[in-house]
Amino acid sequence: MKDVAINNRKVAIVGCGFVGSATAFCLMQSGLFSEMVLIDADHDRAEGEALDIAHGIPFIGHVDIYAGNYDDIVDAAIVIITAGANQKPDETRLDLVHKNVAIFKSIIPEIAGRNYQGIVLVVSNPVDILTYVAYKLSGMPEERVIGSGTVLDTARLKYKLGEHLDVDSKSVHAFIIGEHGDSEIAAWSSANVSGVPLNDFCELRGHFQHEESMERIAEEVKNCAYEIISKKRATYYGIAMSVKRICEAIVRNERSILPISRMIHDEYGIEGMVLSMPAVLGEDGVQTRVSIALNEEEQIKLKQSADTLAAVIKELDLN
Repeated sequence: MKDVAINNRKVAIVGCGFVGSATAFCLMQSGLFSEMVLIDADHDRAEGEALDIAHGIPFIGHVDIYAGNYDDIVDAAIVIITAGANQKPDETRLDLVHKNVAIFKSIIPEIAGRNYQGIVLVVSNPVDILTYVAYKLSGMPEERVIGSGTVLDTARLKYKLGEHLDVDSKSVHAFIIGEHGDSEIAAWSSANVSGVPLNDFCELRGHFQHEESMERIAEEVKNCAYEIISKKRATYYGIAMSVKRICEAIVRNERSILPISRMIHDEYGIEGMVLSMPAVLGEDGVQTRVSIALNEEEQIKLKQSADTLAAVIKELDLN
């Protein structure tokens, strides 16, 4: 099949549930795209979401938003996959894996069969495993198959630290890495506030119980999604804004460093596994893998996180 030229102003969203529709709404307001196609197994749902969002165009500026099918993705700069079962109260992201792998086995061949040349951005959970599944099933270059990773977790960490220190969270520089899930790691050893090591800045602001505070904040970040799901049954606004941020980096070729789900090669003793780790992100996807400085304990926890995901992947039938 002949390659089709990519339209940098076009995006496709597969899945029009809470996350997909919130993402579409967020992207429509962003001005990043002039064309947006929504795809869902329930075509009426996609049409309804497209109509609802389109009625706000007079307040924003023109965006051609419509319900379509997989033939409409071929020239999209980014295909965002949000389709999948929702995480239920008391259910972990890993509990979703078999249900959503089955769904991906119907979605990914549709994309790959059209010789798609853009970026596949996986958002469905468990995102690290499903990014690995999308890469394996698609046969696409690993640089162009990425996941939303821990971009949202990292934002939650910055928000919590900003609250703790009573400073603008944009001045906080820190990452959540590893699994987007229960084995995620707060990379405290590389955290800083505008270049000042985190513990030093904490003391500037009158905080001295470093270990206690770090443990509490890391737990709060890890459990944020569970708290939201228990109260309103789903999370979607935060992840929609995270997806918008990733799309910005891609379509503007910003070369921003974001902790996305990406393939790991010979980093921290890990090989051939998808984990959420920082990467330089631009129009071609992952441009450079960024290995941040981690202390020994963080490296051990990262390897354990990789082993947790590897054990799950080993049980999957990806043929």
